[in-house]
Amino acid sequence: MTQDHTTSLRLRLRYRFDHLVAGGTTALIGWLALACLAVVIPASTVLVWSDRTAPGTLSGRLTAVWVSVGQTLKIGGAVGSPLYVLASVSLALVALLFVSTLVSLITTGINRRIMSLRRGHSTVLEARHTVLLGWSDQVFPVIGELVAAHANQRRSVIAVLAPKDKVEMEDDICAHVTGRGRTRIICRSGSTTDPTELRRVSPRTAKAVLVLPPAGDGGDAHVVKTLLALDAAVPGAGDVVVVAAVRDTRNHMTARLAAGPTGHVLCVDDIVARLLVQTARQPGLSLVYQELLDFEGDEFYTTPAEGLAGRTFGEALLSFATSAVVGLLRADGGVALNPDPATAIGAGDRIIVISQDDDTAVQLDVASCVDEEAIVTAESRVPVAERLLLLGWNRRAPLIVDQLDQYVSPGTTLDVVALGERAATGGDGDIAAALNHLEVTFHSGDVTDPLVLAKLDVPSYDSVIVIGETDPVAAGAPSLTSRTATGPTTATSSATDMDTEALADDRTLVTLLHLRAIGAAARRELALTTEMSDDGNRLLAPARVGADFIVSGRLISLLMTQISESSYLADVFQELFDAEGHEFYLKPVSDYVRAGREVSFATVVESARRRRECAVGYRLRGQMSTGPAYGVSINPDKRQRIRFAEGDWLIVLAES
Repeated sequence: MTQDHTTSLRLRLRYRFDHLVAGGTTALIGWLALACLAVVIPASTVLVWSDRTAPGTLSGRLTAVWVSVGQTLKIGGAVGSPLYVLASVSLALVALLFVSTLVSLITTGINRRIMSLRRGHSTVLEARHTVLLGWSDQVFPVIGELVAAHANQRRSVIAVLAPKDKVEMEDDICAHVTGRGRTRIICRSGSTTDPTELRRVSPRTAKAVLVLPPAGDGGDAHVVKTLLALDAAVPGAGDVVVVAAVRDTRNHMTARLAAGPTGHVLCVDDIVARLLVQTARQPGLSLVYQELLDFEGDEFYTTPAEGLAGRTFGEALLSFATSAVVGLLRADGGVALNPDPATAIGAGDRIIVISQDDDTAVQLDVASCVDEEAIVTAESRVPVAERLLLLGWNRRAPLIVDQLDQYVSPGTTLDVVALGERAATGGDGDIAAALNHLEVTFHSGDVTDPLVLAKLDVPSYDSVIVIGETDPVAAGAPSLTSRTATGPTTATSSATDMDTEALADDRTLVTLLHLRAIGAAARRELALTTEMSDDGNRLLAPARVGADFIVSGRLISLLMTQISESSYLADVFQELFDAEGHEFYLKPVSDYVRAGREVSFATVVESARRRRECAVGYRLRGQMSTGPAYGVSINPDKRQRIRFAEGDWLIVLAES
């Protein structure tokens, strides 16, 4: 009972205090003055009466009490005539009011400034920094790669602007990005489509501006509006490199117009479709691009053509021991990948190399390391028709089918298995009619159903591509998130509120689980290429180690980061991903040098040069299951001696 009484009293006192505060400033000052006097006067009286040196008369002691109260309350405590005391107290009160007002104004201004800084509304005063506009899951790999790229710089700055709380952004970045080195990350809160708020991150003085595509159907429109706002905030961006990305191919041209002639806009759907097809044609290619696109390994750099001007590109191939030469950056800014070996190098040209860092491309002639007796001449291989399988359907599927048609030999067949009327009828209905080499057959079926997969005889196909299905989720197809303890259920209204890309990854994981069981039962490794949206789901994928995955989010993040650091790479990647340009291939190493014989890598480079190709690395079959490289070696030292075996591959840059 005592506990209840104490709690009740406390609540009543709190209620009265809240009522007092709600009464306004005047009432609050009055009550605070009374409370202060109620404490100060008795305390001063006790001090005077307990002081042995205090006056002996009552009037003297009362005067001493008044002096103590006046000094404590800073109102003087003057002694004299009533008029003198009144004037002294009045002056003290005026001074106290003035000083209190001044302190209040200063405190308010400081608090307002602190709150402005906390909200991220102040302007970033930096130069040659990198600006990130927008917020999505891609912001973390982009920042991580920028930190790695700036590791050898004395000082670098990354400024992030997004419609998100500044402190929350900083906490998220700290949780996902570790080891920042010397790079300072500054977050500012604001709309990326408002030119005034865009100026908070000083895009005019930046080295590069990256516009990240937000998730959702309206993400492409937001990117276009951000590019327009950037043009309004910084008319004629000058030397600033602007890199953006849109998802849908239909919005690519619009975004390019908004970015201007110097901007670079990547199309996620187009790039992912091209890489899926290239990797399906060249197993292991995803590991090559992973090595080339992140800044932790070897990547593209340019180096001056000092000492090589006037010589040929073929001679340059063996002029760098620890860098792989792949092309020329002309003086006019043009890019030539794998030009003819007889191409002359101009005085103003730069050599495009794959190297560990920008300071490791050192000229050192290794032509003397070539073993002529180890070089072989391979017979041309006759293209053969293949059987291909595509599991799943999304908006990128028509692009994948079109890209496959540009690579395969006549007579090649493609079976497409997916849910939904659009997939079963071939998307727009005219896909098959527009193909030249590929024969496509569409089948309606759930790729997460083991019975459907069992009927396909998956091991009989030469290559299998698995892509995330987004349309079936809305139509009620089962997924990991729609399964309960009682069995699979349909995803109805709740599925529409969830991330469709995450649900598509869930269905892909289920499909991979069944494909692994099919491969194990057949005692055969399936030639499998998988598309995913989230890199975290790739780590969960039930596939063999070193399998080929194209993770769209991480892929675009890496490409944007590479181009922001070196704008000429936009042309390099454009050609690499084009079916009619030069691209990377994994070819049998026995077509170039004798298997079982120890040779220098310079010998391999020379053999590839005679076939008008650039050798940049190799993959060893015996190490395909050993991480983290899974047998892939990019840019080995040309003086290194290797004993290749039958079944090993050479990674070359060659024309289609």
